[in-house]
Amino acid sequence: MKVNWRRLLISLLIVFLAGFIGSYFTYPGIQSWYAGLNKPAIALPNWLFAPVWSALYVLMAFSFYFVWNKSKVNNKVLVNECMTLFIIQLVLNSLWSIIFFGLHNISLALVEILVLWSFLFLTIVKFYKIDKKSAYLLIPYILWVSFAALLNYSFMAVN
Repeated sequence: MKVNWRRLLISLLIVFLAGFIGSYFTYPGIQSWYAGLNKPAIALPNWLFAPVWSALYVLMAFSFYFVWNKSKVNNKVLVNECMTLFIIQLVLNSLWSIIFFGLHNISLALVEILVLWSFLFLTIVKFYKIDKKSAYLLIPYILWVSFAALLNYSFMAVN
């Protein structure tokens, strides 16, 4: 399989830009506001989030790249729909950090992460129609978002 380096680089840049936006709001909040919250029993150590998200962003970027590369051989309307869903869920991914860490709104963040989960699920379903491996690459991400939603709810319950 020939690699389209331009598309791969753009895919990585798009996904990691979303990650950067999220971390821009997350990092300052970790040391201040978040540190003062009551932690639920299922809370994970802070150091774990950066490597997990980095790995997930790489998987997401490759998933997006593989679907994008199918635009020459598959239904372009379906591929464009897939790419649009992916971008929407990516924006929602960054928005969660803005709401939770930037606005300190745990309840609204819970609503937002459920919307994110829904769009991510739709993205996986649509990606499966285009390229199965792209859908499979997003499974760890939806599992992590599922845990994050539970964690968000748990923070809301104890604060």
